[in-house]
Amino acid sequence: MVMINLEKVMIVEGKTDKKKIQEIIKEPMEIICTNGTISMTKLDELIDQLYDREVYILVDADSSGDKLRKQLKQEFPNAKHLYIDRMYREVATAPSQHLMKVLLKANIDVNTDLLQ
Repeated sequence: MVMINLEKVMIVEGKTDKKKIQEIIKEPMEIICTNGTISMTKLDELIDQLYDREVYILVDADSSGDKLRKQLKQEFPNAKHLYIDRMYREVATAPSQHLMKVLLKANIDVNTDLLQ
């Protein structure tokens, strides 16, 4: 995986999550997919690469998302955890307006043109 050296990084579960977030955010931010799970080797690589960057974690509101969030919380204690409403369950299928609100609360610049 090629790492881009941007100050902010968001960790999401899947490619569809990444695509949805890329459509919404306006500021430069690297988005990393875990593909639902993450091996210890991959996690160790991420820890080394992200130690001095602002990390955001946005995973699905389901049991696999909860498990991944717990694992990431231990390894990235200073990460900012973003939560979608449990009624939407998945980041990829959550309404864009809901995701915008979640991102704005975390001071992430979003493309407000999508609201129209």
